[in-house]
Amino acid sequence: MGGTGSTRYIPANDAEYYVWGLNVFNYAILHHQRWGVMAPTKEMLIDLNELKLRVDRCQQPTRSKVDTLEKNTVRSKSEKEMRGYLQGMVARNPNVTDEDRQMMGLPIYDTTPTTVSAPVGLVTATIRYPNEGALELQIRHVDGSPFDKRANYGVNIKYYALPADAPPPEDVRQLYESLFTRRKKVLFTFEKRDANKRAYFCLRYENSKGQAGQWGPMISAIIP
Repeated sequence: MGGTGSTRYIPANDAEYYVWGLNVFNYAILHHQRWGVMAPTKEMLIDLNELKLRVDRCQQPTRSKVDTLEKNTVRSKSEKEMRGYLQGMVARNPNVTDEDRQMMGLPIYDTTPTTVSAPVGLVTATIRYPNEGALELQIRHVDGSPFDKRANYGVNIKYYALPADAPPPEDVRQLYESLFTRRKKVLFTFEKRDANKRAYFCLRYENSKGQAGQWGPMISAIIP
């Protein structure tokens, strides 16, 4: 959010809330047709005026705990109605301009699309042996290569198992299986027939739009 972007836009003080709420009500009455929504209900105005009476009563020397309790009850009801109208009819309504929001004392939302850079740097993993027939990759950034937390959204892992005596893959395109993860640890479980084969892995960063970075070094381990 920008501008009046605080989520605490509803005044805490009862007297200030009344002035703010009355302004929102009157402004919405004038402009709701342009926004393409229903007008605020008469009950909203009735509750605002009732709150004003209760607030005035609570400022008298003769006020009681009952007066305060009744004022709080009316305030809660009025605020619930006001929030409901604003969230349902105004908050994300594209017909409501920033000027409208400013006039009503509402948050101004930043609608500028967030740009995401292409991934940078290299990623690899340390291979652990948690149990029989399984390998665990503990993903880590390659020290010394650049890093961008937003751009490096997740990791694409290419992998494949070959007989231990087979020539190793010369290119990542020879790793025929893949998965995407945002976890720091990934567990791979293999069939019994894959025991004693060598599993090869290669990792690269991807951003939230699917743009890919460079492949890191190929790593491998014997499947226990």
